[in-house]
Amino acid sequence: MRHLAALLALAATAGGQPPEELPSISVDVNVVNVLFTVRDRRGGLISTLTKDDFTVLEDGKPQQIKTFTRETDLPLTIGMLIDVSRSQENLIDVERRAASEFFKHILRPKDMAFVISFGAEAELLQDLTNSPKLLQRSLDYLRVSVAPVRPPILGPGPVPTAGRPRGTILLDAVYLAAAEKLQTEVGRKVIVLISDGGEQGSRMTREQALAAAHRADCIIYSIFYVDPNFGRRWGYSGDEGLLKKLSEETGGRVYRVDRKRTLPMIFDELEAEMRSQYALTYSPSNTARDGAFRRIEIAPKDKSLKVQARRGYFAPK
Repeated sequence: MRHLAALLALAATAGGQPPEELPSISVDVNVVNVLFTVRDRRGGLISTLTKDDFTVLEDGKPQQIKTFTRETDLPLTIGMLIDVSRSQENLIDVERRAASEFFKHILRPKDMAFVISFGAEAELLQDLTNSPKLLQRSLDYLRVSVAPVRPPILGPGPVPTAGRPRGTILLDAVYLAAAEKLQTEVGRKVIVLISDGGEQGSRMTREQALAAAHRADCIIYSIFYVDPNFGRRWGYSGDEGLLKKLSEETGGRVYRVDRKRTLPMIFDELEAEMRSQYALTYSPSNTARDGAFRRIEIAPKDKSLKVQARRGYFAPK
C-alpha cells in the first residue's frame, strides 16, 4: 500500500508550473479518440447506430469521422476510487462487497484495474492488475481515514491557525488516478468514484483535476452514496454537484444510491454501460499545436437521442 501525498506535492511544485500546465497529451497528433454512449428518451441504452447517425463538431466546426465501432473490445482500464472519510464509515462494508463482485464480472483478459482509497489521505491499495483476487484482497484494507488531531499553532496574529484542514481529498484522488495511473494506458480508461461528494483540503482544484482527466482521456463515473444515519445526525446531505461536474465534463454520469437502487444494482448498470459504448476517431481540421482546450460535440441526427461524451480535449503542444 502506498501513500500518494508525495506525488501531489511534486506535481504542485514541479518547475514552478501549475498542474494543468504539465506537459501531457490526451490525443495523437493527428487523431482524436472519443468514447460515448447513446440513450433514448426513457434513458435506455442504444447500441445499434452507425457513423451515419452522427455529426462531429469541434469548436462548432464539422469534422469528418475517420473510424467508427460499436461495443468496442478495446482494453479497459478501471480506477476504483473509494471515499473512506468519516461520513462513509458505515458504508464501507457494502462498498467492499459490491466492488468485489463488480471486478469479477467486468474484467476480461486484456482489462486492468487499480484501487485508491481517499479520506484525509489518498492511498494506492492495489496497483494495476487483471486479478479479481488481488483487487478483492485490496478492498479488505479499506479503513476510515481521518486527519490526526493536532493542537493549533499560535501565530503572531490574534487568531490561532492550524493550517488548511484535510478532511476528504476527493480532487487530489481524481488527479492522481488520472495523471499518475491512467495517462500512460491505452484503450478505454474509466474512473469509478464512490463518494458523497464531500471535499476538504485537496491541494488540487476542480479545474486541475478535470484537466488531468481530459489529458488522460478518461471517463469519470460517479456513484453518489450518502449514509442517511450520518446525514440525520449531522445535517449533512453530501455534494452531488461536484460529482456531476466531474462526470459530465468527461463523458460519464452520476448514479445515485437510494432505496430503489442499491449499490450492486448500480454496478450492474455501470457494467452494461461500459459494454454499450461507441468509439470514433477523427482528424481535427484545426492542426495548431497550441495546447488549447477544444470543445467536442457528438450530435445525433435523431434529436430524440442523447449522447453522453466528453466535452473536449487538450491539443498537443
